Amino acid sequence: MTASTLSLLPISTKIASSLLPPSNPRAVRLSRSLLAGSISLASSSLFPRPSLRSAAVVSSLPTAKPQRASAEKRPKWSSMSIRAFGMAELEARKLKYPTTGTEALLMGILVEGTNEASKFLRAIGITLFKVREESVKLLGKSDLFSFSPEHPPLTESAQRALDWAVDEKLKSGEDGEITTAHMLLGIWSEKESAGYKILASLGFDDQKAGELAKSANKDVAMNSP
Repeated sequence: MTASTLSLLPISTKIASSLLPPSNPRAVRLSRSLLAGSISLASSSLFPRPSLRSAAVVSSLPTAKPQRASAEKRPKWSSMSIRAFGMAELEARKLKYPTTGTEALLMGILVEGTNEASKFLRAIGITLFKVREESVKLLGKSDLFSFSPEHPPLTESAQRALDWAVDEKLKSGEDGEITTAHMLLGIWSEKESAGYKILASLGFDDQKAGELAKSANKDVAMNSP
């Protein structure tokens, strides 16, 4: 006796509908609409649409002196400086450092790449690769299984470097924004910091700092349209 087998192949919708007993047309339309709705919900959960809420735009950098000047008189950081700061946090995370130090600020300036400070550094032979290499030599490598926070907090020397840049801009009495050159000179002002030591080891000195200071206001703000 030959055993009958049950086919598991999918049945087309037309065949399936022909096998089903006749039903109320209104019920059929309702079931189809419910089926379409469930498919729509499933697809939206699997492939969620991007949020329409725009990302927050950073307009300033951290400061330990929030009452330094009134909001109207307080100078703003250039867009290049803000991008360089974001790159500094990223570089700290790449090296799995728990904080964003002056060495990370220095790397951020070089990663951003379009600012005057980075051009000045590259012109005298100070590159991202060299700074990263010197950072590892000076600070060492993090543990393989260690992780950095999403926004590694600033070290005290890095915070002082940023505040120095703002103070110097205020002292100058000049209009315009705080640039990456101010940030770099702020790093140089922190004599005991990793950033200063790395710069000095790569040939940066007070004479070059003076040359850079002459072009401190040359970053061009690139505002989004």
